[in-house]
Amino acid sequence: MKPERVTVVGAGLAGLSAAVALVRAGIPVAVAEAAPRAGGRCRSYHDPQLGLTIDNGNHLVLSGNQAVARFRAAVGAAPPLAGPDEAAFAFRDLTNGESWTVRINAGPIPWWVLSPGRRLPGSQLSEYLSLARLLAARDGRIDAHVATDGAVWTRFAQPVLLAALNTAPAEASARLAANLFRETLVKGGGAMQPRIAEPTLAAAFVDPAVDWLAAERQPVTFNRRLHGIGFQDDRVVSLDWGRGPEAIGDAEAVILAVPSWAATALVPGLQAPDEFRAIVNAHFAVPAPAGAPAMLGLIGGTAEWLFAFPDRISVTVSAADRLVDIDRETLARQFWADISVAYGIDAPMPRWQIVKEKRATFAATPEQEAKRPPTATRWRNLFLAGDWTATGLPATIEGALRSGETAARLAAGAALG
Repeated sequence: MKPERVTVVGAGLAGLSAAVALVRAGIPVAVAEAAPRAGGRCRSYHDPQLGLTIDNGNHLVLSGNQAVARFRAAVGAAPPLAGPDEAAFAFRDLTNGESWTVRINAGPIPWWVLSPGRRLPGSQLSEYLSLARLLAARDGRIDAHVATDGAVWTRFAQPVLLAALNTAPAEASARLAANLFRETLVKGGGAMQPRIAEPTLAAAFVDPAVDWLAAERQPVTFNRRLHGIGFQDDRVVSLDWGRGPEAIGDAEAVILAVPSWAATALVPGLQAPDEFRAIVNAHFAVPAPAGAPAMLGLIGGTAEWLFAFPDRISVTVSAADRLVDIDRETLARQFWADISVAYGIDAPMPRWQIVKEKRATFAATPEQEAKRPPTATRWRNLFLAGDWTATGLPATIEGALRSGETAARLAAGAALG
């Protein structure tokens, strides 16, 4: 028997994914979001300092991300994701001015590493073979399985893994890195084309889902924060939205799609990641020079990735705990100096904004990976969703969307009543 209704707590991407999947399965939902807007850590907003609509951060997806494709198709997301027609990753070394582009061939056989003209400058074939050993990893840190030096590591693997894991790659979970590579790099360039939400994350993911739910008469309720959960035996029996417990029916289920620290405060005995890594983003109200790549990786600077939008240049720095306490204007000037060198710009710093996410993702170490809980809980009508649950992937958009799909599937098949 299908549940009569599922309450989805949280309208980030995991919660929206769960709600959409349930409604498509014919199950009514009640989606509650504590904030005044949906999206969670993937949110867009108008910034008065810039006079522009910006994302809180730059979130990259890849062409092989199947949950991304399913979700966008389900909600009718019309704006295409921006990016090159090939798996091309441009880099520039700010210390010596050298530039290179990694171009991965489309098929699963990596013939590009056999071609001296396509290999990374200064790299040897043996380095690629060494990196491939990571695919067999099942536990431990990355540096226990592969060498963390050489051209392939410093000029490609390290910056890509740092962005994906938001944790210093050497200390990060080898299992997460292996899973990531199996779903992308191993499948070839057809699954590795970088895709950027343009003009915003809201337009590409969030707004279409909120609008779709509203059209299905299942609108999101905003400014509604869950304060407590009532448990009895093996069921959730009530939810407290700030005015006392409200009973839920015997045939109702709950999906908790909130950050891990919020979930552990609501659910007794829940183990979840409790160490986090920051991400620092910067936005400058000036278009990138003509011909600039949509995404440019930087080596040797404070900025790590530059994103070129029609109305702004954005910067992302991962595992940025070292930067979160630095004065915002100091950071802006450091970033603008890197941008000026990378793009060859000789101009005063334009209007800017710095966005710091101190708990952007869980720390993707083996120890924290082991703390990620499964979707099902010991209460038969309570399920968890979020990129911090045991998805097998790092804390990414793809992982968040998959967690929502899994929670919806289990809630729809739960033994209720």
